Order: sequence, then C-alpha cells, then structure tokens
Amino acid sequence: MERWPWPSGGAWLLVAARALLQLLRADLRLGRPLLAALALLAVLDWLCQRLLPPLAALAVLAAAGWIALSCLARPPRLPVATRAVLITGCDSGFGKEAAKKLDAMGFTVLATVLDLDSPGALELRACCSSNLRLLQMDLTKPADIRHALEFTKAHTTSTGLWGLVNNAGFNDVVADAELSPVATFRSCMEVNFFGALQLTKGLLPLLRRSRGRIVTVGSPAGDMPYPCLGAYGTSKAALVLLMDTFSCELLPWGIKVSVIQPGCFRTGEESVRKVDHWERRKQLLLANLSQELLQAYGEDYIEHLYGQFLHSLRLALPDLSPVVDAIIDALLAAQPRRRYYPGRGLGLMYFIHNYLPEGLRRRFLQAFFINPCLPRALQPSQPSPTPTQDAVQDPAPNLGLSPTEAQ
Repeated sequence: MERWPWPSGGAWLLVAARALLQLLRADLRLGRPLLAALALLAVLDWLCQRLLPPLAALAVLAAAGWIALSCLARPPRLPVATRAVLITGCDSGFGKEAAKKLDAMGFTVLATVLDLDSPGALELRACCSSNLRLLQMDLTKPADIRHALEFTKAHTTSTGLWGLVNNAGFNDVVADAELSPVATFRSCMEVNFFGALQLTKGLLPLLRRSRGRIVTVGSPAGDMPYPCLGAYGTSKAALVLLMDTFSCELLPWGIKVSVIQPGCFRTGEESVRKVDHWERRKQLLLANLSQELLQAYGEDYIEHLYGQFLHSLRLALPDLSPVVDAIIDALLAAQPRRRYYPGRGLGLMYFIHNYLPEGLRRRFLQAFFINPCLPRALQPSQPSPTPTQDAVQDPAPNLGLSPTEAQ
C-alpha cells in the first residue's frame, strides 16, 4: 500500500522552520553536526514511512527533529556587560587569543604574562583596548601570585571579578618517565598544579561574591597515558581532579567550574624557534642521563622520540578558535558544561581509551602521538646491560639545583 507523503513533508517543514529561526538568531551553526542530524532524520523518515501509520510517522519524525535541533542549539548566554576576567599564560597560544577575543567582546581583561616585553605582550598592547591590563606573573613565585591577587582586587573594585581562566602550562621534557628528571616532575607540578591552586584559592572570595566562573585548560594527557609526557600528564591529572573537587564544593556558592581538554593545537611560537628550543632540551636531557640509562636506552632512542614529537607539532592545528570558543562558552553560557573537548579526533580517542582493550589503547596513542622504537638494550642484537658504578650512585641531574634541592 502506497504511503501518503504529506505527513513526512509536514514534519520536514516544521524542522526546517525551526532550523531557519535558530540560524537567524545565531543559535545554530551550519556544520557537520547539523548535517549529520539531518542525515539521521532522513533515515528515520525512510523507516517511519515503511513501518508506521501516517500520523504516527508524522509525530515521531517531528519529535525527533525537534529534539535534535534542541540538542544542537547553543545554550543561552549571559550578557558581557562590565564583566572582568583574569587569564593566565597570555604570552602566546590559547591565553593570548582568548585575551584578544574577550577584549573585543567588551570584557575587562587582566592578562598575565611571564615577560611584559615578550612578543605576545607587545601584540596585546598593540591590538587590544585600554580595558585590557597586562601584569607579569610567574606561577612558581608566591610573591608574583600575591601581587596578581592585589592587582586583581584593585582593578575589579567597580566590576567585580567574573571569571578566572587557568591557562598557563609548562612542560620541557619529552621522554619516558624513567628518563625524565624528578626536577621536571616538580617543575610541572609547581606551574600546572600548585601555582593554579594558589591563584584560584586567592581569588575565590572575589568569585564567590560574583557567583562567577572558573575555567581551566587541562589536557587529554591527564586522562590517558600519552607516551613521553609523564611529568606533564601527571600534573594535568592532578589539576583536573582539583577542579572537579572545586566544582562540587563551590556549587552552593553559585560558582561554576569548567575544564577544557583541547586536542593537538599549535600554541607556541613560530616553528623554527620551537625546533631550536626542543633541540636544546634534548641535548640537556642527554647530557644529564646516567651512564647506565644511556646504555640501556641509547642516544638513538631519544633522538627518535624528539623527531616523532616535532613531527606531531607540525601536524598540530594552527586555528585556535575552537578552544577560544570553548573558553567563551564556559564563561558566558547560562549552564556551561563541566567538560569541553575542542579539537580533531578527540571523541574517537576517548572512545578507544574508555572502551577498547588496553593493548589497542596503547597502540592507538603511539600511532597518534609518539611511537617509540625499542630501547638499545631490548634490541635483538644487543647484549643485556650490566649495572655500572653510575647506576649505583644515581647522581642528581644537573639542572641548576643544589644537591639538597635535587633530593
């Protein structure tokens, strides 16, 4: 029996009318999610016409279209008005781009930089309004954090502080955890965890008063064991757990906490300078390895790791707008998400990490980021290493620390 086409057409007209209205109000974006939803609706339409009576098909298709458009709609946003926000790590990358975008939207932006004369700081001075204030802050120095707290209180007396964006991050070693100096783990924790903790705690009285927002840039390396990012990933895992704790504890105060887990983006300076920087870090790592570790792993192994890492940097996305958009949504959405995952392939990555066997997870991360070769001692042609005097002594790495500090 031939089906009447009008119920299906009526449902599509309803869906099209609502989609057009949402597009005109900028509540909906043209993109792959919308196209995927329309494709699924078309499949559902085909099934309904063959399995259901006309009126039931109309009801199911219209309801499915309405729900899909509701899910795709942007959440309502709060007005910018005179809101003030503090962003850390604005010398480059996400921090710098977020500061520029928020300033253009009308926010009062307090942007922290490591160096007030850095290229990023000079760019912000040149292209932003007088509402943007720059201040120097090193998150490893309590005196700098205290000064930032006083600066923030002094510059938000009339507006209050609406948001804190914990963006600053640090990592300077790409190597297995055994090869990474303990000092590197401490440095990552000082910047990525303890610095963010001290700054956030210091600003909580202002944020409680405004019932504002805390937005923190984490990393998927804190959720899954990325090869050769043990120090960085460990610090980010601690930071994200801290933010989840804050999210629960600060809910009665009206403070909303969001964590952004970005994919692989090109956030540093120009590629030539990045290559020079990582070449210096590699040479310093090699110079400070014990003889036993150098024999076990081999210089070729470390050269391979850094070559793979630089290759992944070249493949990183140069457009930082997905992360900046996530920061803005976390600051202004009436009901912000607790997690944002901007970037290419993150959905597949988290699916594999959460649901597939451990061996497949490991191989996927290696193929995606760094695929290490076999250490020298594990290669078939190499004899097993024997303990050396260097291995017994296990000297502290020479990274500018006194022996007491290294211990």
